[in-house]
Amino acid sequence: MAEHHVIVIGAGMGGLVSALQLARQGLAVTVVEATDGPGGKVRQLNVGGALIDSGPTVFTMRWIFDQIFQSVGTTLEAELKITPLPVLARHFWEDGSSLDLFADPARSLAAVADFAGPAEAQRFEDFCEAARKTYQALEGPFIRSSAPTLLQMPARLGVGGLGALMDLGPMRSLWHALGRHFKDPRMRQLFARYATYCGSSPWEAPATLMLIAQVELDGVWAVQGGMHALARSLARLAKAQGAGFRYGTACQQILLKDGRVCGVRLANGEELQADRVVFNGDIAALRTGLLGAAVRPAVPAKAAPRSLSAVTWSMNAVTSGLALDRHNVFFRHDYASEFNDIFGAGRLPQEPTVYVCAQDRGAGESPAPQAAERLLCLVNAPAHGDGHTITPEALDACQTTSFSLLQRCGLNIQPDSPTQRTTPVDFHRLFPATGGALYGQATHGWMSAFARPGAPTPIKGLFLAGGSVHPGPGVPMAAMSGQQAAAAVMASLALTRRSPPVAISGGMSMR
Repeated sequence: MAEHHVIVIGAGMGGLVSALQLARQGLAVTVVEATDGPGGKVRQLNVGGALIDSGPTVFTMRWIFDQIFQSVGTTLEAELKITPLPVLARHFWEDGSSLDLFADPARSLAAVADFAGPAEAQRFEDFCEAARKTYQALEGPFIRSSAPTLLQMPARLGVGGLGALMDLGPMRSLWHALGRHFKDPRMRQLFARYATYCGSSPWEAPATLMLIAQVELDGVWAVQGGMHALARSLARLAKAQGAGFRYGTACQQILLKDGRVCGVRLANGEELQADRVVFNGDIAALRTGLLGAAVRPAVPAKAAPRSLSAVTWSMNAVTSGLALDRHNVFFRHDYASEFNDIFGAGRLPQEPTVYVCAQDRGAGESPAPQAAERLLCLVNAPAHGDGHTITPEALDACQTTSFSLLQRCGLNIQPDSPTQRTTPVDFHRLFPATGGALYGQATHGWMSAFARPGAPTPIKGLFLAGGSVHPGPGVPMAAMSGQQAAAAVMASLALTRRSPPVAISGGMSMR
């Protein structure tokens, strides 16, 4: 089969998985990547001599990775060391209250009862049951489907699935649905944050996103060597299957001949021939013509609203005063103002929520009290990195406000610690045409779920992978898009698998 040459543009998660599976099928595969290594948004920064995960920080949906590794004759455990996390996340409010959610549902139920009372604990239990039913209804018809459409959904859902969604009210917003479940505003705020896993506002995201509550109960793990170890592992396996990698090699144009793909032109002027191309980048780059005007029709011409961007601080710092776990969220009282600022006023939030990933904690790895530890601090931001609205003064003010919240909640971070700040402008440079949007389009409105394109495109020989296409953003979902792109390439070649399909079991996560 090696006479078929596939070029994969981008070594992000979707590109790595598609390259691995296509090379396994015997195709000649070349991955071209503008940066100096694999990972895409799954990136690591060296800060003060410490390697810090500075993109996605959570390993979930392990069933899809089990399937990927098994499909090339190995196992997840043989390639990576992963450790289950007993605490899913630790949550703090500026009034001094805090709540842990656990992998063990019984522990979470008891914690909510202590935090908000027995009646709210019962409501929490009812909410989890609704989330479970929502997940069960959508997992097969939507999440696993390569190209779900609105017209197909009723038949795919069946009577039970339709009933579950009608009980939920799929056209309601997540915020509205949570108001039907919880009386304590902090509980509503906590679970509303699921919308941000898709780069969206809880006031605009569909109620179906509550399924992430069930998703997280399926397991959260820490990866030894960080999430970047997963990207390195996939790249290593793809090379072992025969895929070639050209790092530091930006693609300038996707070439067509007689209306179908025939190769790519690199930034240095070199041309590579291919009869199939997998584009693993944000579809905005195609829509805006960054890879040539001829491939603009590959994606819908109308651009949906951009998802969230972020301001992040990768730090190697000594902390004190607060018992962090691996994943920590710090809330303010007025949650709505954050999204009014970002999606309404188009500015950095004046009262941001702050996420802190303490990367040496949570799996029996707590650092000594005086040891510097690796932190990634993140606040949501508008995807305006290609404009001139995010000024240095606004960034400094956001930083001051964010770290003041941490201090008020009891977390002290040693001043002048080695730090690298990344802004929407930086993310826009890393991921062109996005404005710094990290999740593709925003998931606003219940129809938005059907707006993401699938792997095949109207241009013969061109396929899509990554977080801006179906099934959506996040490491596991992008990996699934890579599988779907590889399957679409194989189908276009009228070729079949060399090995039998692997049975799928388990759950998924949007993180």
